[in-house]
Amino acid sequence: MGRRRVSGAAGTALVGAGQTVAARMREYADLGIDSFILSGYPHLDEAYRVAELVLPRLKLNRGVAQGPAGVNTGPFGETIANDDRPAARATAS
Repeated sequence: MGRRRVSGAAGTALVGAGQTVAARMREYADLGIDSFILSGYPHLDEAYRVAELVLPRLKLNRGVAQGPAGVNTGPFGETIANDDRPAARATAS
């Protein structure tokens, strides 16, 4: 509840040494959770801290990195966030 009081956002705070946080994340993974949204303050400092202290302690899928998949644009040049494209309209001529 503490995080919600501070930020207004729902979530669970994992606090502690890298070893402790990684252990709690493994417990969530054992329950079937496979995605985490990590945030902290200040953002850049916490990103480095997690990368150095937590991520090396986790079994991560280190598959072959995929390159960017081209930009998905619609008929008017707008960027579309998924593979769904608007149906082409027949024009009356």
